[in-house]
Amino acid sequence: MSYIDDRTIKEAEFIVKTKFTIRKSAEYFGVSKSTLHNDLKFRLPKLNSKLYVKVQKILKQHFDEKHIKGGQATKQKNALLKAKKINLTL
Repeated sequence: MSYIDDRTIKEAEFIVKTKFTIRKSAEYFGVSKSTLHNDLKFRLPKLNSKLYVKVQKILKQHFDEKHIKGGQATKQKNALLKAKKINLTL
């Protein structure tokens, strides 16, 4: 098994264990998000199909929750801007 294959398996096992996002996992392994994504999307199915299914389930969950987190962040940002605007008018 090559270094890249070993890295791919380690990345996948890490995501299954920690449920980290692509971004956090890429930071942990010191690779780009694109590299991690390519490892998990293209290399992993050839190396370990059962692990691939587990990882895809976690990543799908992250994708499904992304719009909720984005909406919450926007709501907090708007509340902060509104509070600042009220303070400026006082």
